[in-house]
Amino acid sequence: MIGIIDYQAGNVPSVKKALDFLGATYIVTEDPIQARTLDKLILPGVGNFAATKRLNDTGLTEAVRERIVQGIPFLGICVGLQWLFESSEEAPNLPGLGLLKGVVAKFPETVKSPHVGWNLVEPQNGSKLFRNLNSGGFVYYTHSYRCPITPEAIATTEYGGSFAAAVERGNIFGVQFHPEKSGEIGLRVLKNFLEI
Repeated sequence: MIGIIDYQAGNVPSVKKALDFLGATYIVTEDPIQARTLDKLILPGVGNFAATKRLNDTGLTEAVRERIVQGIPFLGICVGLQWLFESSEEAPNLPGLGLLKGVVAKFPETVKSPHVGWNLVEPQNGSKLFRNLNSGGFVYYTHSYRCPITPEAIATTEYGGSFAAAVERGNIFGVQFHPEKSGEIGLRVLKNFLEI
């Protein structure tokens, strides 16, 4: 069973609508006990990194960490991707999950922030999330902070310099863009995750 983690800040309705379109069976949960029983987890995100504090307060942080360590596929969307890193300049006193090294940083003042709208994503060959989409395309973004390009980055986007548009490492996946709002490409990314 797929679980959409609800921490009162994610874009849960849009993700549900996309999964419904794909015919997926899922539940929405904010219960750490239930989260520990699920086969795949999706953490959608909208807004400020500080919202992830609720994951700590409810016990979901440890539940998600346990399931990831046990090998179940995890997909972080937008702030859900940022949460995988050590920390964010947006809420410097709040640690991220720390499964990926690096700090999420604000866009430079040379570009308008937030970065909102459609932009080109350039995936690497061999990506599981971008299977059958190796040529990339335009996806929808809305964010003021960007993830560093680390060895796990399997797709990049240019805006005030390059940033990680998507990451993969083993059973850990994340996208900075909103696949649930990115048309056919986004639906394919979600479908690929469901088939992992």
